[in-house]
Amino acid sequence: MRLTWIAGLLLFVQPVNISESLSLTNQGQTVAIVKHADIALPLLESLGIPIMDVDKSNHFIEEIDRQVYQRPVNSKIDKQGNILPGQVGYKLHHQAIKEQFYSFLFSSKAYKVEVPLLAIHPKVDSELLAEIRVKKIGEYRTYFNVNNKNRSKNISLTTEAINNYVLFPGEVFSFNQVVGKRTVDKGYLLARVIVKGEFSEGIGGGICQVSSTLFNAIDNAGLQSIQRSSHTRNVPYVPSGRDATVSWDGPDFSFKNKYNQPILIRAITQGGLVNIRIYSSEMINYETRKVPNASNQIFKEILVQM
Repeated sequence: MRLTWIAGLLLFVQPVNISESLSLTNQGQTVAIVKHADIALPLLESLGIPIMDVDKSNHFIEEIDRQVYQRPVNSKIDKQGNILPGQVGYKLHHQAIKEQFYSFLFSSKAYKVEVPLLAIHPKVDSELLAEIRVKKIGEYRTYFNVNNKNRSKNISLTTEAINNYVLFPGEVFSFNQVVGKRTVDKGYLLARVIVKGEFSEGIGGGICQVSSTLFNAIDNAGLQSIQRSSHTRNVPYVPSGRDATVSWDGPDFSFKNKYNQPILIRAITQGGLVNIRIYSSEMINYETRKVPNASNQIFKEILVQM
């Protein structure tokens, strides 16, 4: 049956001249050069009959998509409280590029075209951010020793990673997914960690103070944890049983936004203070919970030393 179909095709399809190449550009810069053999079936291509090879063309399209993809950037609030606008991202328009490939197969000339793109609008724009920054529904503060430079650096990097994060209704926040793997390349340093009840040195030591502060902040906002584990021994920065240990290859801390409005996480470090606040819009229906305060003894000791 397949041979009969090909034989019929040879009777009715007239050979065409094969163009040399198709140059694909993005903002004037060449990102790919497509040759006829890159996307056509080899047997029929040798006979001058342009038939698309689906697998080869899809592979080429995926490669181009990786080159031209631009991630959208959400709006955020800077340290001065100003709302910074987001940025539109872009991805390859797959259907449009396939149509250009078909045109290229039947063309008798080499030519170039601009890569067709689709806009990806940021999930969080300035208007939404302005609406959900108005009502504070939860907050928690913990303290750390700024003289421990490595640990302070890790805490600062982690608060920056979760700062300005917006969680929509029904969505789940995963600390490990949002912060990502803690590596030297990202600036994380060796600092003290607790492993199986014992103190040791590890990359990213100190991040559990941020996850623990976040847990108490969302608990204060009336949100419910989905996954939370305590350390195998007490930690000094939160009351006993109020911590949330995290590890890239181990436990995660996660919670779900059960409310009818998006929530905004604002996380900062200032001096020896980690301050995490949870905000939303005036339209949110929520109920706060009382949580025990963290000891500020470390902070007092820092002030005496200074």
